[in-house]
Amino acid sequence: MPRPRKYPEELLDRGVRVVFESGRPIAHVAKDLGITPEVLRKRVRRAEADNGLRPDLPTTAEREEIRELRREVYELRRANEILKSASVYFAKELDADRPK
Repeated sequence: MPRPRKYPEELLDRGVRVVFESGRPIAHVAKDLGITPEVLRKRVRRAEADNGLRPDLPTTAEREEIRELRREVYELRRANEILKSASVYFAKELDADRPK
């Protein structure tokens, strides 16, 4: 379960809009809104990436895709480990029946 957010989404969205529209420094806008500058800075960078202003950063959709792919890789690796263990177990069972 994700932890509860400290600041409402509307407040952070308003902060991003103010930074883009006014051109004021992020720290000043954050102080005016009563939020920490780092939270607003991260949100501004995310908005810049989503709007194509920061091609060096992944967009929200790309980050979500990466998260899903990592989860899938984890599950597949876990399934492979289970299958390897099962194949070793069954190989031992079959070898026990063979005359030597």
